[in-house]
Amino acid sequence: MDLSQLKVGQSGVVKEFTDLEMSVKLMEMGCLPGETVQVTRIAPLGDPIAIKVSGYQLSLRKFEASTIILQ
Repeated sequence: MDLSQLKVGQSGVVKEFTDLEMSVKLMEMGCLPGETVQVTRIAPLGDPIAIKVSGYQLSLRKFEASTIILQ
């Protein structure tokens, strides 16, 4: 399952990434393997989504969230 498939309030633990270039950007923002991420909001049209990770809010596009594989 990837992060883009979660609903508001659901959470998961980052396992790995499917895109090498995107993974570098996401890890710099705190989305590290082993971190818990929780979906806090989804825009009315479904893109972007807001997540809580490492104690702060982060906004991601659906494509970016789909590169994060969860355990």
